Amino acid sequence: MMQQAVRFWVVLLAAMLCGVVAAGGCSFYGFQAGSIPSNLNTIAVPLVQDNSISPVTTLDRDLTRFFTDRFVNRTRLRLTNNEADADALLSATITSYSSEPTTVGDDDRASANQVTVRVSVQYVDQTKQPTEAMLDREFSASSNYDPVTQGVEGEETAAQDALEQIADDVFSAATSNW
Repeated sequence: MMQQAVRFWVVLLAAMLCGVVAAGGCSFYGFQAGSIPSNLNTIAVPLVQDNSISPVTTLDRDLTRFFTDRFVNRTRLRLTNNEADADALLSATITSYSSEPTTVGDDDRASANQVTVRVSVQYVDQTKQPTEAMLDREFSASSNYDPVTQGVEGEETAAQDALEQIADDVFSAATSNW
């Protein structure tokens, strides 16, 4: 009997909270991660082009995977490999990659390096004629690592962190209605 009463109050409280949120105008955003125009049902995410000179050879595949994860797994969009028939096309080019010292230790060796990745992104609505760029800009992100203790693995992890930040920023910019 006590469990039923607790459930009742939890459900009632949740319903009231939803009502307050809806009355406050926040219902537009709902509980989904992103807002996608109703005319878009499919998306093509071609392999990211890597124009950087990076020792991390998987940047293109990793960023493509991060984009696909965000736009397909966090929205209602379905992935298609046919770029011409896709409602939306998300294409990107890694324009630069750097790993530079940010802190130098007592022995004049770098004790912290920063990986910075810059990516040019285009997100296009192909259902409109002419096609409409919903997003066309450059994104960048950085992450630090210790080259002495982490070495190459640290640089690869920092690069992955930077790519994840870029994917999150692109997703937020592409799905926000500000």
